[in-house]
Amino acid sequence: MQLREAGSVAPLGATSEQLASIAYNADGLVPAIVQDHETKQVLMMAWMNADTLNETLTSGRTVFWSRSRRERWRKGDTSGERQWVREAFYDCDGDTLLFEVDQEGAGACHTGNRSCFYRKFGSPPEL
Repeated sequence: MQLREAGSVAPLGATSEQLASIAYNADGLVPAIVQDHETKQVLMMAWMNADTLNETLTSGRTVFWSRSRRERWRKGDTSGERQWVREAFYDCDGDTLLFEVDQEGAGACHTGNRSCFYRKFGSPPEL
């Protein structure tokens, strides 16, 4: 899979009406699901605020809000596991986002797994 270079990422664009239809929770956040564009595998879920959503849509890289650190974080700045946004969607209620990405590096999970959803109910727990 050919990945985009930072200089070749095009903004996705969103209208002011689309952005106004996003329903943020009481903390000003909305859940963002990240999915591999090619395989459709769900890679992770994180939170966005209005600023990080706008930065994601204009920069072409996923940017989230860390609830624990109370700061913005652009995926891959420290790990190298960058995500290049191919498409972005919002659900019928406007309260959940979905990003299809080209995942750079080994994967999206801080554990080293490709997906954060590697543990399956009914299976023995990971040691």
